[in-house]
Amino acid sequence: MRSGLAAPARALEPFVADYRATYKGVSADARIAIERQGGDRWRCTLAIANTIAQLTQVTVFEDHGGQWRPLSGTDVSHLLLVKKIQRQAVYDWASGQARWSGDVKPERAGPVALQAGDLDGLLMNLVIVRDAAAGKPLRYRLVDEGRAKPMTFSVAGKEDLTIGGESREATKVVNASGNREMQLWIVDGLPLPARILQRKDGRDEIDLSFIAVR
Repeated sequence: MRSGLAAPARALEPFVADYRATYKGVSADARIAIERQGGDRWRCTLAIANTIAQLTQVTVFEDHGGQWRPLSGTDVSHLLLVKKIQRQAVYDWASGQARWSGDVKPERAGPVALQAGDLDGLLMNLVIVRDAAAGKPLRYRLVDEGRAKPMTFSVAGKEDLTIGGESREATKVVNASGNREMQLWIVDGLPLPARILQRKDGRDEIDLSFIAVR
């Protein structure tokens, strides 16, 4: 399967983008940043905030011979008048296991045996953009929240999005699994999705639309 965006894969580079967002049904500000940590290590941060909630997700990953693999993750959410929830993940490739700590149920603490190519949710967004641009199949194993599950994205056509005041053609890819659905819009030249929509039980949970590069 080819995405229609076939092109040589771009090298990973630092990038910071602002997004217009809807989170928990309320308009929000959002930012996604890709930052070099030294050597082959990188950090990806998603931050969303509005009047009722804040969400921050961080993944530290490495470029391991061209394969981007997660090393650690932090997920912090804070709803108004509700206690902060914080989870940490460690992907120990030396031992071949991933574990979770913090506000997690015992059955979600792991360990989960790691396989080559495993991703967490935040890193998967970056890899999908890279793979779509290279015309690769969009098939992954997501290792997150104490479990592993296969995820395959299919191309759902082309749509026009407004990027930087200009109309740009985007390729839409979709994954539907049980009561959850994930949709991404990919625009050539952007290392991040131009739009990310996560749905549960037919309702939008998180909707991010690219505004501009910082």
